[in-house]
Amino acid sequence: MSYLDYSVRRIPTGFQRLAYINLPIIVILITIATIGFMMLFSVAGGSTEPWAKVQMTRFCIGFAMMLIIAFIPIWFWRNISGLAFFISLFLLLMVEFFGVSGMGAVRWLDLGFMRLQPSELVKVTVIMFLASYYDWLPRNKVSNVVWIIVPLLIILLPVFLVVRQPDLGTALLILLGGLSIMFIAGVSWFYFAISGLGVFTFLFSIFYFRGTEFQFLKDYQYRRIDTFLDPASDPLGAGYHITQSKIALGSGGFSGRGFMQGTQSRLNFLPEKHTDFIFTTLAEEFGFIGGISLLGLYFLLIIFCGLVALACRDRYSGLVVSGITMTFFLYFAVNMAMVMGLAPVVGVPLPLVSYGGSAMFVLMIAFGIIQSADIHRAR
Repeated sequence: MSYLDYSVRRIPTGFQRLAYINLPIIVILITIATIGFMMLFSVAGGSTEPWAKVQMTRFCIGFAMMLIIAFIPIWFWRNISGLAFFISLFLLLMVEFFGVSGMGAVRWLDLGFMRLQPSELVKVTVIMFLASYYDWLPRNKVSNVVWIIVPLLIILLPVFLVVRQPDLGTALLILLGGLSIMFIAGVSWFYFAISGLGVFTFLFSIFYFRGTEFQFLKDYQYRRIDTFLDPASDPLGAGYHITQSKIALGSGGFSGRGFMQGTQSRLNFLPEKHTDFIFTTLAEEFGFIGGISLLGLYFLLIIFCGLVALACRDRYSGLVVSGITMTFFLYFAVNMAMVMGLAPVVGVPLPLVSYGGSAMFVLMIAFGIIQSADIHRAR
């Protein structure tokens, strides 16, 4: 921020900051989270145990964290971006040696009072570090090949560690979120064209080396791709998840079966009904109206976050808010595409709705940073 901005423009301080909290974002967050509590209550058969009560507690803690982060000046978060990134990277490395296994993958660290998924934290710290990097880098060097190596390393190093867990969905979100920051920062289209060619070559290699000692993916990941292309090929095996998901989506119709009246979730046909496939529970019980309403709330949140990014007067704030907004969009877009059969099943939860502690806390931290950027911008 320029000297003129600091000298002439006014940045809220003290209790003045309360007047500049972005209330629309807070209201939408609470509304989406409440929908999540309702769905967790429903899939548990009309009980707050074992999911809804825990998730409500997590949201309240996360909400308090968001407010604390919001009242800390944005320059502080810029200054610790590198430290936050390397701490999250260290936690990812710890998963390699001390990780806790669950559902066939090693993604969590047992901290005693909670199980932390460091890959969720990395989604935000990568955005923060890249934003601080491009805030430091002169604009005329953004597309210089020498200065592109550093952000690529910042992105690819955690992506490599997350793929090893294996967690292809989260790795994809980290990769796309990082690339979006590079694009917004002004990196030349030429590099993205080269990257697109590299992605095409990689995808070709995935299938070309299948069944050989050089194959890139696990066997179950290949089965997920096969199921995505033809779910009917194994409806009781690899295609079971997506088949039941489509049945639930279709049975909801326009207005749904009614709250707690869904047959797919209540009769346990629907897998992971409280996490990755919770959107299908919503669509079955509230139909097209419920599904499109939740989607509308997500897009409203994207719009308000986008307005914050446009209003930011310093480069770091604009980049970090844009990056978090893009990552959040990818979050719910990938989940919804997955449960509707438009993308392979990759294990990405629905933000603020699916059951999960790490995802909830990290999302609230991310929105705290957005609030901090909005509150502490020069006016």
